[in-house]
Amino acid sequence: MTIHIENLTFETIIGLLEFERIHAQKIVLNLTIDYHYLENKFIDYAEVISIVENDFHENQYLLLETALEKLSDKLLQKYQTIQRLTIKITKPDIISNATVSLSKVYLNIKT
Repeated sequence: MTIHIENLTFETIIGLLEFERIHAQKIVLNLTIDYHYLENKFIDYAEVISIVENDFHENQYLLLETALEKLSDKLLQKYQTIQRLTIKITKPDIISNATVSLSKVYLNIKT
């Protein structure tokens, strides 16, 4: 099974620059979760969204790289049936003439 969470948009404190530490900015996340479906053991996508939003609000990351690593660790630990996790974080408003994104694919070799 594959869950696609697309264009999850919210505001949070993220970034190194002084103004990024003071004012929340919009970020957009896209997640693709490939997992081994077992009867009555599914991944609740509403719960995943809540985990993502809470993680960003609680941690106020300095770097997108750190956010990717910590979020993936949290999701892979909570959902042992995940086989492959792709996360893309976008800062659509950080540069006036470009959209900046960072992404990574994580493989869970335990499943």
